[in-house]
Amino acid sequence: MSRLFRDSRRDSATSSSSNGFSAPAAVSPAPSALPSPFPDLGVPLSAAELREAAYEVLVAASRTTGGRPLTYIPQAAPASPAASASSASSATSSSPSLQRSLTSAAASKMKKALGLKSSASSKGGSPGSGGGGAKAAPRRPATVGELMRVQMRVSEPADARIRRGLLRIAAGQLGRRAEAMVLPLEFLQQFKSSDFPDPQEHEAWQARNLKLIEAGLLVHPFVPLNKSDSSAQRLRQIIRGAYDRPLETGKNSESMQVLRTAVMSLAGRSHDGTSDGCHWADGFPLNLHLYQMLLEACFDSDDSTVVDEIDEVLELLKKTWGILGISQMLHNLCFAWALFNHFVMSGQVDIELLSAAENQLVEVAKDAKTTKDPNYCKVLSSTLSSIMGWTEKRLLAYHETFGASNIESMQGIVSIGVSAAKVLVEDISHEYRRRRKEVTDVARSRIETYIRSSLRTAFAQRMEEADSKRSSRNPTPVMSILAKDIGDLAIKEKNMYSPILKTWHPLASGVAVATLHSCFGNELKQFIAGLTELTPDTVQVLKSADKLEKDLVNIAVEDSVDSDDGGKSLIREMPPYEAENAIANLAKVWIKERVDRLKGWVDRNLKQETWNPGANRDNFAPSSVEMLRIIGETLDAFFQLPIPMHPALLPDLTAGLDRSLQLYVSKAKSGCGSRNTFLPELPPLTRCEVGSKLLFKKKEKPQNPQHRVSQNGSTNGTDGLGLPQLCVRLNTLQYIRSELENLEKKIKTCLRNVESAQADITDGLDVKFELCQAACQEGIQHLCETTAYKVTFYDLGHILWDILYVGDTASSRVELLLRELDPILETISSTVHIKVRNRAITALMKATFDGFLLVLLAGGPLRAFTSEDSRIIEDDYRSLRDLFLADGDGLPEELVDKASSQVKNVLPLLQADSESLIGRFKRMMAASASKGKLPLPPTTMQWSPNEPNTVLRVLCYRHDEAATRFLKKTYNLPKKL
Repeated sequence: MSRLFRDSRRDSATSSSSNGFSAPAAVSPAPSALPSPFPDLGVPLSAAELREAAYEVLVAASRTTGGRPLTYIPQAAPASPAASASSASSATSSSPSLQRSLTSAAASKMKKALGLKSSASSKGGSPGSGGGGAKAAPRRPATVGELMRVQMRVSEPADARIRRGLLRIAAGQLGRRAEAMVLPLEFLQQFKSSDFPDPQEHEAWQARNLKLIEAGLLVHPFVPLNKSDSSAQRLRQIIRGAYDRPLETGKNSESMQVLRTAVMSLAGRSHDGTSDGCHWADGFPLNLHLYQMLLEACFDSDDSTVVDEIDEVLELLKKTWGILGISQMLHNLCFAWALFNHFVMSGQVDIELLSAAENQLVEVAKDAKTTKDPNYCKVLSSTLSSIMGWTEKRLLAYHETFGASNIESMQGIVSIGVSAAKVLVEDISHEYRRRRKEVTDVARSRIETYIRSSLRTAFAQRMEEADSKRSSRNPTPVMSILAKDIGDLAIKEKNMYSPILKTWHPLASGVAVATLHSCFGNELKQFIAGLTELTPDTVQVLKSADKLEKDLVNIAVEDSVDSDDGGKSLIREMPPYEAENAIANLAKVWIKERVDRLKGWVDRNLKQETWNPGANRDNFAPSSVEMLRIIGETLDAFFQLPIPMHPALLPDLTAGLDRSLQLYVSKAKSGCGSRNTFLPELPPLTRCEVGSKLLFKKKEKPQNPQHRVSQNGSTNGTDGLGLPQLCVRLNTLQYIRSELENLEKKIKTCLRNVESAQADITDGLDVKFELCQAACQEGIQHLCETTAYKVTFYDLGHILWDILYVGDTASSRVELLLRELDPILETISSTVHIKVRNRAITALMKATFDGFLLVLLAGGPLRAFTSEDSRIIEDDYRSLRDLFLADGDGLPEELVDKASSQVKNVLPLLQADSESLIGRFKRMMAASASKGKLPLPPTTMQWSPNEPNTVLRVLCYRHDEAATRFLKKTYNLPKKL
């Protein structure tokens, strides 16, 4: 017996076979049932043993609830098989519930209530049907009793033994109802070892009944036991002893009498103290395990479908409720579980079973609101948790679970999962009750959880797949592949899953795309954070991200048109990727790098530039050609960037290039000096010494006391500031200025050819290199002026200061200056570009006349003029004009007139006598005189016959007594420095 007890957990098929219960035929592996949600019994009762016990309860309950009481039929040994059959017939005839004939279930009320379709035809043939010689189809059970026996896999010999035992019990206890019996005890008393084919079967049967007594009275009693209950202790000792050594059973057995006494003392206890029956099978959860075995009879053992005779079967099962302590609420819960479990066992293909389970769960939800029974709530919680756990395992990754082949089942699985969650949260959760004032939509919350979880899982899978898709044949960046896959996933979600999920969550599509947007956004952030340069792959990824975002946002907007907030909450969940900004920022980095590189190039190359006029035919610097080539290549590279915002970024690029060109122009003119660099410092005013006409002997070297400008460069043309080099600088600026227009045309042409540019934007775009244009204009003017003053006051300074009009005016005239100017003009004409040649010569002419005038008005004490010298000076003035007019081949006469006007206006002062000059000067200074003293007028360099300083200087260089005396008396000017 102890061996049997220890081995009772063996396979139920083996156990049932040895106890008269038939095992199912060997078939291919089918989906396994779910683990039972009911608490463990704590007693090693196998499924077969529970099934046998449940069948015994069913038969006993059915026999005692019929229209007439059980009658005793003597168990005399039959003389023949016919007599045995007659005996069996008379036995079964007393069980009207079991013997009710089965009729067509086409109008089954239960199936209709559950939403199940009735079978079109009965399974198998009608009772008694069969062919003569042909193999007969499986015989359909004729009665509900026979159906139950077949459904519960009870063999006919086992069934006959159970009924024989019940008759014996009834014979000894006439009129006693099954609810007042402890069936395992009664069966133990009725059968001996001789009633079984072999001793092992009897031992197994006895062990099973003892375990039932232990489970029902000691482990899970209807009324909780006291630790000091002597009956319980005695029963426990008896059962343990029986496990080691089989009990001697039978009516007159002493051991049975002891067992009966202990059992009945415990079974007769009730909560209110009255003893109206025996409680051995109604303790929780033993009653649920037994009742679950009975409910299995509602399902076809071959395909798990609900039998057509469900109404009759359930009516029969209801007769066991009194013995098992089952209520309508417990039945509803157990039946809902059975329906759901069989849907799982069907391989999730029998959608009707799922629908039936959902309909039954509606009744469970109603029940849950009406009771707070702790045992019921406990089993309700475990059952619904099991259902919810199974559904959530699939729904939290529904993209893996459901496809085109099984999408039909998703609606039901979501529905039953949500229903279970609602009951668990709203009717069982204490936390929910405490927070009931807060509005909580359980269904919406669960659906949102399913959507977000499933899409995160699907996203992770797509990431792995995207990585594997990239190859030498498919060089598309992984993130671009992922973006396309996620876009396809969003479309699939919208078309396949969202229509189902919208039943519980109106914004199902929106939540889905918001989740995908977030997942891809996280990956994109990491991608962008690692970028250092703009590459075609980078742009492709960012373009793909931008397209994906637009698609996702469109789906979200479409999904939330009718929502309360118009989808604002969803859109807030989708912060922009700003892929275009990322592209633009990278493009700006690219632009900055190119511009910085160009500026560095300008700095390096202009330090090495020699400004050699022989470097090329057009006499401009090779560095300018190279720089413009680099700029052209930069523009080409920019317009080849696969970015969608060329027009928007073009101003940044052109501004950078403009600044680089401006830098080049600035450096090209820097270091050359300016007009003031070469203008001499004017000597202090002196008066002429009246005496000999010759101021010094011809052989005496003149000493010019005025300050000479320090040399900034030689005149041999070998350095960067020689005349040829200055001419090349001029040409270079002119060349750059002329090429700016070509650059502007190139930019507009390129802009029209890029996809991102719109015609109206291109046509209206004003591309100007304004900084460079202005720098060239100013630089050319600056270089013309600087060149002219350098040539005049530096290169020809020895003629102006040391020779022209020094000593005798007539013997040191302007011819030498003219001879020196001629080759200079030739150099400028042959070197300087035609568009700036006249400006250069005009500047030289202006500087020459300025130098000529300075010799007359600030030439120092070595020069002295009489009024008669004015004719010589005027002739020299005309010679200078003729040089630049060049008999009509030179500068336009109006330009020459303008440049020489200052000299022309001053010449009449040289003709005037000293008295008139003195009178003129006094009149000019009268307004400034103080107490009869004339102040010394300031030197403004604005030479004019109406300017006091000009008139004063003419008097300083006038060689006559009147002028000298006036200067001595008025200002006390010295004769020598």
